[in-house]
Amino acid sequence: MKIRLTSIALASVIAGAAALAHTGATGVVLERMEGMKAMGDAVQAVAPMMRGEREYDADALRRAAETIEAHSGSAMTDLFPEGSNGDPSEARDLIWEEWDRFAALAEQMQVAARGLAMAADNGLAHEQGGMSTGTMMGGGSMMGGNGSAMMGSGSGMMGGGMMSGMTAADIGAMPADAAFAMASQVCSACHTRFRAEDE
Repeated sequence: MKIRLTSIALASVIAGAAALAHTGATGVVLERMEGMKAMGDAVQAVAPMMRGEREYDADALRRAAETIEAHSGSAMTDLFPEGSNGDPSEARDLIWEEWDRFAALAEQMQVAARGLAMAADNGLAHEQGGMSTGTMMGGGSMMGGNGSAMMGSGSGMMGGGMMSGMTAADIGAMPADAAFAMASQVCSACHTRFRAEDE
């Protein structure tokens, strides 16, 4: 059965966010745009493997996960000092209004990325005779069109802490595609709530 990851669709969202026009960006805004682009590029580099469109490469996945981890947690939150919104930034004011929630997502991203690096040697679920990640993640039916059912309102799985209590080791014990799905969902949860959409 071909793996169908709902989170793979998120890869294009992440890459789109990462492909921001950096025209006019300077200082911390430019620095965080470059960090987001590095994370988006890392996701795009491994997404075809997760879809089964390219041969699985544990080392490539580990490198991508390490890139994401390097730009997560406090490395991310440090790039969002108060007052650093407005054009060309796409950061919503909600970041500073809900700082604890934003910081928690940045930390969850770091944990998920660390776990993804650990899971790289586990291979893909279908190679182990297990469920595909699409099945484990609900085949996308839980997410809705914009991801709001799982992540947007705070009452869904991510907003309520789908990773609550999960360690990097917990995620690292999963098949690599399941760990990738978790990392992708954290990215999407943050973008859905805290990134201003293009009009």
